[in-house]
Amino acid sequence: MHKNVTILNEVTILIAQINLHVGDIESNTLKVLEESRIAAEQGIDIIVFPELTLTSYPPEDLLLRPSLEDKIQQSLDAILKASLNIHIVVGYPKHIQGKLFNMAGVYFKGQCLLEYAKQHLPNYQVFDEKRYFQAGNQAGVFTVKEQRIGVCICEDIWHPEPAKHLKQQGAKAILVLNASPFHIDKSEDRLAALAKRAHENQLPIVYANLVGGQDELVFDGGSFVVCAKGTVVNQAPTFCESRLQQSFSLQNQQLQPSHPSNYPSKECLIALQGQLQPPEDQLAIIYQALVLGVRDYVRKNRFPGVILGLSGGIDSALTLAVAVDALGPDQVEAVMMPFKYTSAMSLEDAQTEARNLGVNYQVISIEPIFNAFVDQLAPHFAGLDRDTTEENLQARCRGVLLMALSNKKGSLVLTTGNKSEMAVGYATLYGDMAGGYNVLKDLYKTLVFQLARYRNSLSPVIPERVITRPPSAELAPNQQDSDSLPEYEVLDAILQLYIEEDFDAKAIINQGFDQEAVQNVLRKVDRNEYKRRQAPIGVRLTKRGFGRDRRYPITAKWQQDY
Repeated sequence: MHKNVTILNEVTILIAQINLHVGDIESNTLKVLEESRIAAEQGIDIIVFPELTLTSYPPEDLLLRPSLEDKIQQSLDAILKASLNIHIVVGYPKHIQGKLFNMAGVYFKGQCLLEYAKQHLPNYQVFDEKRYFQAGNQAGVFTVKEQRIGVCICEDIWHPEPAKHLKQQGAKAILVLNASPFHIDKSEDRLAALAKRAHENQLPIVYANLVGGQDELVFDGGSFVVCAKGTVVNQAPTFCESRLQQSFSLQNQQLQPSHPSNYPSKECLIALQGQLQPPEDQLAIIYQALVLGVRDYVRKNRFPGVILGLSGGIDSALTLAVAVDALGPDQVEAVMMPFKYTSAMSLEDAQTEARNLGVNYQVISIEPIFNAFVDQLAPHFAGLDRDTTEENLQARCRGVLLMALSNKKGSLVLTTGNKSEMAVGYATLYGDMAGGYNVLKDLYKTLVFQLARYRNSLSPVIPERVITRPPSAELAPNQQDSDSLPEYEVLDAILQLYIEEDFDAKAIINQGFDQEAVQNVLRKVDRNEYKRRQAPIGVRLTKRGFGRDRRYPITAKWQQDY
């Protein structure tokens, strides 16, 4: 059987997977123009930028500023004035008759060919777009080389109607502008959703995603193209800026009439070229998210570097490694602050970590500072037994030292607590919680161990015994975390069911966990919301991070069935 194929009007699309700065509308616009000029010189027909390109995402209450409208209009005027020979598909907020919309515009040779308003506004997890935007209700289609191209924005493609309407308007491909933040397994969710949408409409989809860190959010990029069958045919790398080129052509396929099913039911666009990125290990992906989150938070906020307390334990060791990989050793300072309970092993291991990673390292004893506090408080503590007050005082001495060094040098203090500790309140306000950014905030302790081993597989920087020794805060003689907490494998399993899955006590116990352990853990989680509200932000890695995702009242008469 012979097949006659006629290729018509090839269209080349470039995804500009770029790292932007929230609120820097002028610089973001210049970046759009620079990328577009280069692409136009290369003969690209369409360049697609991420969602809300001009403000970057999420702009939050910057959208409420009265001056926003004028700034956006100035940027759009600059794009129009450039009059480039390329279709620029760019995102921005826009006021229309007093209402604000999350918009995508198509600009070509000094004209605006299309403005499309996002139809589905997410209002879950970290998203609260209904606070700011009104929803659109019209499909967006424009024509390039006689081919109809549809446009939608992020959440729209997770719902069936927008893509269906674009097809009804004659679209032969769909461009999707996205600012889709990372969490574990998010990439698989995206690919599955887009494959389904492409297959049910028999249309290829070009998915352009933002990359970069923004406060607690990390945007992982990974932009991709799926063909009409739902198969991924081209994908950009994750956690870095990238330009992904894809060509399409409208083909009329004329098959010999041996059977009615041999006739194509429709004209469709097919991919002519593409290159897939190899899959990566999940630990590698999580580690890259941490590195990008730290790098962009430090650099976008113009800190000259970071400083952290290095205890000889696994949390601070992993934090140090991430910081060095994000910023380089010359921008990282580590301080060991020993007390009489600090073991010789901790001193040795901290020094080894600092030497392995090549950072500025110093040792400052907190003993004279602690003793001065105790002496001043002695009259007020008379007749009272020693308790966790003295343990917390050690942590607060360290916090004061780190914050003083930060003030003097301008460096950002990185805290080192993990999600397991933050969940149950195993942290000291104004002590080890004192700082500006918590790298491990959304990492359960069991994952901290796994990531430490992963980092050592790249180069051995964390001593083996730091990973294998029983965790201890070393705030009291012979102290171990297991003295007051279940083993971390058990603790983390309980926490994941309670925090991530919203299981209640009875449901968790029915999973086979000890009743007393479950009751104790859940009580600690509920009682320590006030601490978490005062904790530094950190990289979000799960669907229920402590921050935007999980908003529980501090003051509430709510009793679990403990």
